[in-house]
Amino acid sequence: MMLPIDLYYWTTPNGHKITIFLEEAQLPYRLHPININNGDQFTSEFLKISPNNRIPAIVDPSPFFASTEGNASHVEESLSLFESGAILEYLADKTQRFLPVKGKERYNILQWLHWQIGGLGPMAGQNHHFSHYAPEKVSYAIDRYVNETSRLYGVLNKQLAGQNFIANEYSIADMACYPWIRSHERQGQNLDDFPHLQAWFERMSERPAVQRAYAKAEAINTGAAVTQQGKSILFGQKNTD
Repeated sequence: MMLPIDLYYWTTPNGHKITIFLEEAQLPYRLHPININNGDQFTSEFLKISPNNRIPAIVDPSPFFASTEGNASHVEESLSLFESGAILEYLADKTQRFLPVKGKERYNILQWLHWQIGGLGPMAGQNHHFSHYAPEKVSYAIDRYVNETSRLYGVLNKQLAGQNFIANEYSIADMACYPWIRSHERQGQNLDDFPHLQAWFERMSERPAVQRAYAKAEAINTGAAVTQQGKSILFGQKNTD
């Protein structure tokens, strides 16, 4: 019997990546909410598994590692991981799903995973920050990140022309990108301008596992928008209340 994975999580795009995978693979897991608006990410217990004080992180009590022959070997000691991309790659290798063990297609998927981690996520994140959270509206910064987000949407739109998923077959690349596209309106983007991306977004939104992942998020995070105290914790802003 496979022991449940402990997922340390909050309802952010990076958190959603992991719940989508776990729901798709139907792996047993336990959710441990880390309310980043309250500063839960700075507790000593969480920092032991996520020294960068960011979610998500996992602890797998019964990890498996792929051997050089592509077989899975059991390791008795538990494994903790932080960084959403590393977690997705590990879970894919553990289950041997959504990422080939070897070959050209594996690296095709991984390059789009890293594209999201190094490009789409950071640029959309800065877009969110300067458009919605910064204490002062800096037009240059807003325009810079809205425009760069639009450029990245165009890259993904072109990639999706003529195929259902980012790397042809459904993969961890899709799971990584979807949560960031879900906030397209807050990023100042109109999906009508990106028809291939829009069709993919609708396909993703209809997947039962994706719907289950977001239903869990709604049940966990029932609070209002980020408070001034939350901004102080998340962005190092002084609490002026």
